[in-house]
Amino acid sequence: MNNLAVITQDIYNTRDTFAAVLTDQSISFEKEAGFAIQVLQQNDFALKIATSNRQSVINAVTNVAAIGISLNPARRQAYLVPRDGRICLDISYMGLIDLAVATGSITWAQADLVRANDNFALNGFDAPPTHVFNPFSKDRGEIVGAYVVAKTASGDYLTTTMSREDIDGIMNRSQSMKSGKSSPWKTDYGEMAKKTVVKRAYKYWPKNDRLSEAIHHLNTDNGEGLAVTAQVRVDPDLLPRLRKLVEAAEDADALARVWKHGLAEVKATKDMGVYNAFKAAVAQRGAVLRGEATRTEAPPDDGRTIDEEPAMAGAAEDDGFGRDTNGGE
Repeated sequence: MNNLAVITQDIYNTRDTFAAVLTDQSISFEKEAGFAIQVLQQNDFALKIATSNRQSVINAVTNVAAIGISLNPARRQAYLVPRDGRICLDISYMGLIDLAVATGSITWAQADLVRANDNFALNGFDAPPTHVFNPFSKDRGEIVGAYVVAKTASGDYLTTTMSREDIDGIMNRSQSMKSGKSSPWKTDYGEMAKKTVVKRAYKYWPKNDRLSEAIHHLNTDNGEGLAVTAQVRVDPDLLPRLRKLVEAAEDADALARVWKHGLAEVKATKDMGVYNAFKAAVAQRGAVLRGEATRTEAPPDDGRTIDEEPAMAGAAEDDGFGRDTNGGE
């Protein structure tokens, strides 16, 4: 069996887990699996990374369901990208906006960059800003900032702006930049700038779990959050208790309930190690229920799966869920 066939089988083996954590019933497993396989077929480097880290592919496809986002290239909401030796689910700023609209947080939004030679003006708190520029000009100047304007269900307009200095401050404090390795900031600055202002703006939009989950994923799995400088104490009994509940699930419906209720507790820990270990336990139990794996002894309750990087506790500056205390994204 060649590498693509192996990864294809891995992807299709996530079917039950995908269904168990699915937050948007309009998302089709068959279609999303096809999109994921298509990415690997068209990118030899991505396939190489996927082959060397098969679990990262499984995690990325599972996150598609848990967040409720699509890999459909026509929608440009999310992508599978090779980064730091693994396959990551990367959510675009358009994907974040689509999630906010789909969940009723807002009815419409638009994000854009402002350049030095553009004419940009805010028009108060109840009207959209004015942004005038020639889209065909080759002399619009350097990027000086970014903004997003959103319309609420009541018809109000909410505009959030960030200067280039503010955006670069977030960039320079992000985990991906501080790691010195590959970073989307280095390859797609404009898109990251728009995503950053959307992530800041969402704090002022009506809250919903799916959008919070997407921000959490970007700040942790994708290294877009602030670098860790402090640790948060986690209840040592939480993960063992959740693992027991997962092992006790007798069918896919029961497993889905365990995931839904357990996820709320896991988010409160602000600990990505606990999150990944819980998610891995659900995936393993799903495989057992499908008859694709046998039940094994639970791994040590250290909050990590065997092949994970050391667990990273959430920082006081950025808790990984988009609710940081000092304005970081």
